[in-house]
This record gives sequence, structure tokens and C-alpha cells, in this order.
Amino acid sequence: MGRMDWMDWFAAPDYWLSRLLVQRLLAGLYLIGFVAAAAQFRALIGTDGMLPVPRFTARVPFRRSPGLFHLHYSDRFFAAVAWSGAALSAAVAAGLGDAVPLWASILLWAALWLLYLSIVNVGQTWYSFGWESLLLEAGSLAVFLGNADTAPPTPVLWLMRWLVFRVEFGAGLIKLRGDSCWRDLTCLRYHHETQPMPGPLSWFFHHLPDPLHRVEVAANHFVQLVVPIGLLLPQPVATYAACAVVATQLWLIASGNFAWLNWLTVVLALAAVEPGRLGLPRHAHDFPGAPVWYQVLVTAVTAAVLVLSYWPVRNMLSRGQVMNRSFNRLHLVNTYGAFGSVNRLRQEVVVEGTDEAVLTPHTVWREYGFKGKPGDVRRLPRQYAPYHLRLDWLMWFAGISPAYARPWFLPFVARLLTGDRATLRLLRHNPFPDAPPTHVRATLYLYRFTGWRELRETGAWWNRTALHEYLAPVDLPTLGRAGFRPPLGRQARGVRDVPLDRLRRRPRPPRAERPGDQPGERPGGPSGHPYGPAPDHPGGPPG
Repeated sequence: MGRMDWMDWFAAPDYWLSRLLVQRLLAGLYLIGFVAAAAQFRALIGTDGMLPVPRFTARVPFRRSPGLFHLHYSDRFFAAVAWSGAALSAAVAAGLGDAVPLWASILLWAALWLLYLSIVNVGQTWYSFGWESLLLEAGSLAVFLGNADTAPPTPVLWLMRWLVFRVEFGAGLIKLRGDSCWRDLTCLRYHHETQPMPGPLSWFFHHLPDPLHRVEVAANHFVQLVVPIGLLLPQPVATYAACAVVATQLWLIASGNFAWLNWLTVVLALAAVEPGRLGLPRHAHDFPGAPVWYQVLVTAVTAAVLVLSYWPVRNMLSRGQVMNRSFNRLHLVNTYGAFGSVNRLRQEVVVEGTDEAVLTPHTVWREYGFKGKPGDVRRLPRQYAPYHLRLDWLMWFAGISPAYARPWFLPFVARLLTGDRATLRLLRHNPFPDAPPTHVRATLYLYRFTGWRELRETGAWWNRTALHEYLAPVDLPTLGRAGFRPPLGRQARGVRDVPLDRLRRRPRPPRAERPGDQPGERPGGPSGHPYGPAPDHPGGPPG
């Protein structure tokens, strides 16, 4: 009788559809992550990339960055890992996990987690975004969700609710503790224009009436500070709270490009949905009892997560709250947050080249086009999320402060000067298809959305004004004399070792507007945001 009571508590058969959706969609997000890694790694972290993995693993020990690539690295091996992860995640998304025994399903999910952990832990700046840790934490819980051989385990479903709570509530707290525009309800006057990578609807969101912007901010506070509590309450409250989270995330998906952050939050929120409450089927079939070893395993994992939750909870209750920090190298239980402060202005680095051997005041410069980063003022921003354009995101950081760009910007320029094909594949437009340029320069521009009248008259979605030179014109001999390749894993305290004085330094802004306080700050900064590298992530840019 006691065992039957335990099984009644342990098993949640009514959540079979929720589990199916969580697993299939999470595997789909894994697929996107692995495909993005395979498509972009050679230029970013390959042997000849801007921040090569071999230099990283030579300096950073396995205990600080565990993964397969400390055992062996080659570009071919990395590609094999990424494409193997893509194939495996596609198979799981198609239902492989339900077609094999329970123990095999656990191994499939564990393999996905290990493969992606190995990539993230050598990705350096390019892989230091908060949604990387979120995918890994979600993936670690999915290992223990079971398959069609057993009913969904109640403890793991609750751990996923707990994860969504931390994502949402942490983001809400950091807003109230951060930028004053969140408290006076004015942040959305700026956010849609200055967010890292606007989408095709961002221009229209920006031009919504100001009273509606205020309503949006107030609703955001409610959804992030009140609704998450409902996720931890009994049904049907948890289902309705999850629906509110999903609706809010879909609104955010429509308003900009945030890689898979919002999509993953939607997937995790489904773990709190009891299908029967929404008129959906309650049972697919009668599930057999869970094996004892599986019950013991799930119970042990639940206890471990609760213990590891001490640090995120302590952080949320602290006045010095930090965001998007992993408290261990396995990214198991993390703290999250978003947009503790909002940029008032959008500054973009525009990169240009010329094929003229001798520079004069009349030299013709041609602009490189990026896929997602604003450039051509007449080009409507595109929708890329949940795909992640890593170079475009880091270019947004570069516009905030050259400090973010020092580890990788000159290596990027050097690859433009050599016509590196892997790097050029990351771009939308190469103005030098026949031969590389002789010189490259960069200029900092102020970008603003146009108004309705200007859009009708000019067809331009943006207007832009040149602010100042960001990188003086350079050629390959100049870069060679400068010794541009940065030392491995240099952060703020080490950039002095890299002679990048051609990157113009800006005056240190006031405290409330420092780059470390911006939406793109590295996690652990005072405002906290998922769009920056963790302070304990080796090789991340300065905050």
C-alpha cells in the first residue's frame, strides 16, 4: 500500500502531452544550437578562427572548462561533434526517445547535454550568453523526464517549474532594482530601437503610442513578479500562469531577435500545463510502474537540484543581485535575468574596406553587410531567432564599448583583409568578391528608427549619423606590426597586453550608463542580462 501511495505521488500520467511537447521542442532547440555551432565555428573558434580553441585549451585547464575538446581538438572533430549532436537531436525530436527503453532514452538526453556542454565550455566570448546556460540546465533536467515506458515524474516537472520561476522572477527583480525607466514605465520608449538585434516588427513596436508602452511595462512587471508565483501553486493556477508566461514570450518573440531564449522559456512553461485543464486529452494510455532504480535516480537528482538552488535563491534575495551566472562548470542550476537597464541610444560599428593601394581624402570605401545587425538603412530588420547569429550579437557589444571587442575585433578585420571564406560566410554582403580589400576601417554611427513620414518618403527604416572613427584604416602589414592576435583568455585586466590602440577609447560614461550596466553586459554585472559572458567564463570580454 505504501509503495502504491508513493507511485501515486511520483507519477503524473495526466502530463503525458506536456512531457511530449517539452521533449520534442527542447530537442528541436538543441538541433538549432548544434547546427549554428557547425555553421559558424570555423571562423569563430576553429583552429584558424578569431579565438581558436587550441589556444584556449592550452591555457584553461579541464577542471575550469570540462568537455570533450580538452581530450582532443581538431576542426574535423568539432564538426563531427556538432553534426552528431544535430543528428541525435533531430532523431529525438522525431520520437527516438520514446522508441527505445527508458535507460536508453536517458543516455540519449545525457549525450545531447554532454555534446553541447563541450561546445559551450570552449566557446569563450561567442558562447557566453545566458541562453547557453539555460539550454544546458533545461537539457540536464530533460535527461530524467522519462519516456513512453513510464509516466512523467512529478519531481522533474516541478524542477522545470522551478527553473521557469527563476528565469521570470529573476528578470522581474533585476528590473525593479535596476534602471529607473522600469519604475517610471518608460523603458519601452527606447528598448525596441536599441535592443541587440531588432526584428521585422520592431520598428512598428517602437512606434506604438506611449500610453501603450507604459501598459506593456506594467504588464511585464505583473507577468515576471506575480505570475511566476502561480507556477508553484496547485492546478489549475499553475496552468493559467504558464499560459500567461507563454503569451508574454510570444509577444517578445514578435518584437525582436533573442536567439532561443524566449522559445526555450515557452517550452519550459509547458511543464506546468495540465492538458486536461485546457480540454486536451489526459491519458495517452496506462503507464507501467516506474522501475525502482529510476525512482531512486529521480529522487537523488531532485535533492541535488534543491541543494544547488541555495546559491540562486541567495542571489535573488540579495541587494547586490547578479544575473546570468553559473555557479558551477556544468551549468546545472543557474541564475537568470534580463534588461536590468536599457540603452537610450543605439550605436553601431560600420565596417568598410577599400581596394585602393594609397589612401586619400577621396578614397572610395565600401561597406560590409551583416545578416542581422543593422547596416543598410533601407533594409528591414530580419527575423532570425531562434537561430543565433553570434558575430552580429558581438558587434552590438562592440558598439557599446571597444572594451568588448578587443579580444576578437582585430582578428576579424585581419580575416577580412585576407578574404577568409569562413569569416565571409558569416556576412550577408562582401563588397570585394574578386579580391580582398587593401585596407579596412570602422566607424561608429548613431542609428535611430525613422518615423512614418520619413519611411514613406525615403523607404528607409533607419537614419544614421557618423559619430567618430572607431578603427583607423589598417592593412595587413600594419596589423602584423601591431601583433594583433590577443593572448588567450584575456579579459579587462589583460587587454593592455594587446596593442589595440587603434580601437578608439571612449570616455568612461557615468555610473548609470557604463557598458557593464547595459542590456548587453556580461552576466554578473549589476543589471544582469542574458546577453553577455559570465564573469567566470574563461575568455569572456570585459564588463
